Amino acid sequence: MKRKPLYSRASRRRSGSPAGDAATPVAWSFEEDQGPSLAVEIWRKTKAFAARHDRSLPAAAAVLIAAGLFGAWQWFHPGPAALTQWDIDNAVKYTLSNTPPGPAETTVAAATVGPSVVRVDGFLSPEHAAEQAKLEAAEAKKNHLKIQPTPPPKSSDGKDKDKAKDESPDSTGTGVVIDDKGDILTNLHVIHSTDRWVVTFFDGTKSEATVVNVQPENDLAVIRTKTQPDDLKPATLASTANLFPGDTVVAVGFPFGIGPSVSSGVVAGLKREFDDPNEKDKPTLTNLIQFTAPVNPGNSGGPLVNRDGEVVGIVTAIYNPTGQRVFAGMAFAVPIENAAKAVGNNPL
Repeated sequence: MKRKPLYSRASRRRSGSPAGDAATPVAWSFEEDQGPSLAVEIWRKTKAFAARHDRSLPAAAAVLIAAGLFGAWQWFHPGPAALTQWDIDNAVKYTLSNTPPGPAETTVAAATVGPSVVRVDGFLSPEHAAEQAKLEAAEAKKNHLKIQPTPPPKSSDGKDKDKAKDESPDSTGTGVVIDDKGDILTNLHVIHSTDRWVVTFFDGTKSEATVVNVQPENDLAVIRTKTQPDDLKPATLASTANLFPGDTVVAVGFPFGIGPSVSSGVVAGLKREFDDPNEKDKPTLTNLIQFTAPVNPGNSGGPLVNRDGEVVGIVTAIYNPTGQRVFAGMAFAVPIENAAKAVGNNPL
């Protein structure tokens, strides 16, 4: 038996069409499935990546943390900026303007030769002193002069000081050590009036000395001590070929027995000649260095040095037109080339 179709009595509304509008076409709409959100997807992929690399991730994290810490340290502690020429020039100017000046060249020269300078004291033996007294008495009698005997010095308690008198030198000069054997250059006139000599070294030690050689034409003598200090330092000799008028020179010695004393000046001239007006029998000294450093009796035999402390001459004479034996602005030294010959050879 054929079954009849059933129909609902309720009216249907089609999507996209207003109710009761049968003339408007029906537009069917279907909502698409969008899937999970972007954040969820990223998190899911991150977990998957971590799962695949669970062993290497800690090391990578440690490297990233270290790099971050290093970058932070560099940020707060930037390295030195590159120096420019302007920076260097200003640093040099600042250093020069704030650095105290060094010692004068004359100070350096004196300090260099100082350990080689010695004091030379001459003594008369009683026999020699008696003979000299007779000669002086005869000369005084010849000139009709009356000599008053000089009493020995008295101590505070009135006793004679004969022993102290014997220890007082009869002449004092200067010398300079020129080799390790203790050979000392000095002036002949420093030792010629005495017969016993005592040398005092820079450290205060003393030694008897004997005459090794003399050179009367240059007023030079070489004496040698019996003993020397262990740290004896011979002077350095320098040729006068590089010495010119105007060059700085320094003289070191014992003027009037006081010293060692230092004076400085310049070379006033070369190849000078000198005749001692008080010693007519002495030969004319030639080829001398004229200089302006103040020297006096007692400086004789001492070194004349250049700005490097090298010995270029031996102080030998002063000139005073008044006849007094004091410095008047002009002095002379024997060039070291001549002086070295007194030792037996010329090392320059």
